[in-house]
Amino acid sequence: MYPKDQITYWYQGQGLWNNTSEKDWNSWTWQLKNRITTVEQLENHLTLTPEEKMGCYFANKKLALAITPYFFNLIDRNNPNCPIRRQVIPRGEEMNVSPEELVDPVGEEQNMPVKGLVHRYPDRVLFLVTDRCASYCRYCTRSRLVSNAQDYNFHPEFEEGLQYIREHKEIRDVLLSGGDPLLLSDNKLDYLLKQLREIPHVEFIRIGSRIPVFLPQRITENLCNIFKKHGPIWMSIHTNHPKECTIALKDACDKLSYAGVPLGNQSVLLNGVNDNIEIYKSLVHRLLLMRVRPYYLYQCDLITGSAHLRTDIKKGIEIIQGLRGHTSGYAVPQFVIDAPGGGGKIPINPEYVQKITVSEIILKNYQGKIYRYPIGTNTIANEQNLNEFVEEILI
Repeated sequence: MYPKDQITYWYQGQGLWNNTSEKDWNSWTWQLKNRITTVEQLENHLTLTPEEKMGCYFANKKLALAITPYFFNLIDRNNPNCPIRRQVIPRGEEMNVSPEELVDPVGEEQNMPVKGLVHRYPDRVLFLVTDRCASYCRYCTRSRLVSNAQDYNFHPEFEEGLQYIREHKEIRDVLLSGGDPLLLSDNKLDYLLKQLREIPHVEFIRIGSRIPVFLPQRITENLCNIFKKHGPIWMSIHTNHPKECTIALKDACDKLSYAGVPLGNQSVLLNGVNDNIEIYKSLVHRLLLMRVRPYYLYQCDLITGSAHLRTDIKKGIEIIQGLRGHTSGYAVPQFVIDAPGGGGKIPINPEYVQKITVSEIILKNYQGKIYRYPIGTNTIANEQNLNEFVEEILI
């Protein structure tokens, strides 16, 4: 638990790598080259539980093991239930597949007109530009392709994707994802962003990345200059627990903000990680201190082998109830389910609307108190209009 959110309480330092030069430590390429990727490396630093050891031996059949030295320092090596540890160290439970779980839980493949480009919503596309990440989240929605442990053999086709976007003038919003786009070289990112900016109907360019959280050293001056040149580039980072909000992450977010990059955060609701109102409140408060707006809280997707990390949906509703009215509105994300099979993101909200009649709407506030708001007779003339109004307001 984190009773205080002052920055002085945030983690900083090199931890287990204190003997590494500061120059190397602050090099993102050094961090990548020195990732922990084997059971033997893990066991040099902590004692694995039998469940973790089993998971590590099976990892390369589902999703590779990789943890940057920077992020590994955040693990409590004496606590098998450490919330950071649960996110990145494989467990044998990943090999248990429930009937409701899917390899492609949100139906991306069926909405992929060209390889690596998902066109589900009318005016926007998801552009998958790599299958690699700095570290691998054990609940990854794209486990089928990320790290290629499942022999998906994903090879991004930049030109095919760009051509599709050029030919479809309804596309005004492009989200770069993967894998993690910020693992691309500066030259490749510069090229992609330049090409997208030259398409007249593309108004909005976004990047989804966990690199600032796993590898804040990647946020270099040159990278920020690229974002300035092609901006505004919007970015959603992925932070799940207040321990992840370190001095290094704050510095990375400051650099991005000063480069004109608006920042949001996407969390996944995870059992034993952030399914607690006080922990989640601490997280969103720290995000705001870093100029990051909490954006989405996702119910964990039905990816194969994720049952041990999924929570009851009621937990997510309880968290939103515990935030709404009890902290800044800016700190309250939208709780969503990315509907299985390709239905898109569906918001899940506490029941604030109690009843709608011809004359009024009855509301419950964050304290559970009931309030009535009159509806003029000119707004709703009859029962049929009332039903249409109710259906519209509750969508």
